[in-house]
Amino acid sequence: MAFLLLAPCDYREEIRKSRFLARAGAVSSAAQAQAFIEQASDPGASHNCWAWKIGQQYRFSDDGEPGGTAGRPILAAIEGQGFDRVAVVVTRWYGGIQLGTGGLARAYGGSANQCLQAGERQEQVARTACAGHCGFAELALFKARLSELDAVLEAETFDAHGAELRLAVPEARFAELQRLLADISRGRSRLRRIDDAAKHTGSDGSRA
Repeated sequence: MAFLLLAPCDYREEIRKSRFLARAGAVSSAAQAQAFIEQASDPGASHNCWAWKIGQQYRFSDDGEPGGTAGRPILAAIEGQGFDRVAVVVTRWYGGIQLGTGGLARAYGGSANQCLQAGERQEQVARTACAGHCGFAELALFKARLSELDAVLEAETFDAHGAELRLAVPEARFAELQRLLADISRGRSRLRRIDDAAKHTGSDGSRA
């Protein structure tokens, strides 16, 4: 079971005179994750360590802390809490007392864990990846009906006749979405499934 974060959240803690601020936000792409990291980071802080996870794709950074003491514990907190499509930034203002590698890992992982525990969550619905072409005349109507079937538009590529749409829909609603596209396009367009691995795994896959 995986969870989505419904709203940004944060958590503050002071550990041996170092101040830690953890911030978490929902993201749906690597670009969104990077934008969140840049927005949440404080250039004046000692370190801005982070991790994000989207499906099987993840990245993390120690931002100058000893290797393995910050980014990986933050990622472990994300995975331990069962979150997907989330980015967490833990900012540290150094207070003059060294924490040691174990202390750093506990501080960064603990701050991320406390932040996510306080966040409002929703169970993630398993979705089927699919695609289909929609003509310009029907495109606006089709997109307006997607929410009725809990379908998510993930990408659209325009051509001379309309747009190729990449969608994600709960498996139980796939047949309804297929009928909707066929009805709206008067049978000219067909919805097809996409292999799940292509949807959930990015090409930039494992670690930083």
